[in-house]
Amino acid sequence: MRPRTIFILLSAIFIGYSFSIYIQPYSAKEDKRFNKKMSSEGHLVWQSYNCQTCHQLYNLGGYLGPDLTNIISNPDKGEKTVRALVKSGTKQMPAFNLTEHEMNALIEFLKSTDASGKADLRNFSIDNFGMIRKNETK
Repeated sequence: MRPRTIFILLSAIFIGYSFSIYIQPYSAKEDKRFNKKMSSEGHLVWQSYNCQTCHQLYNLGGYLGPDLTNIISNPDKGEKTVRALVKSGTKQMPAFNLTEHEMNALIEFLKSTDASGKADLRNFSIDNFGMIRKNETK
């Protein structure tokens, strides 16, 4: 093959591959268990009230409050407990005066986080090459 033909072929493959990468998120199925737009707004509420300063998601964040990754599906806690604690506060946590829309968005964000699964970082470690590996249990 001539160099020009190889160049055109590789360019076409590159363009096709680049196009497929940008199309992929739109082709993914949307999770019907929660409202994606409301969840995104809830993430903004989470950030604007600096919840990550005290609380964790996937064991990442502050250590003053509990990890909230799976709080919604916890049978002892759940949505009602989150609403009550955010509204009234505790000894360590101030009461937040969220609007009803902000509260619903925050709950939707926590639902979507809960639906994404569980991750206990104590079960993982970083090897010498910077790769994250699951610890072997014996």
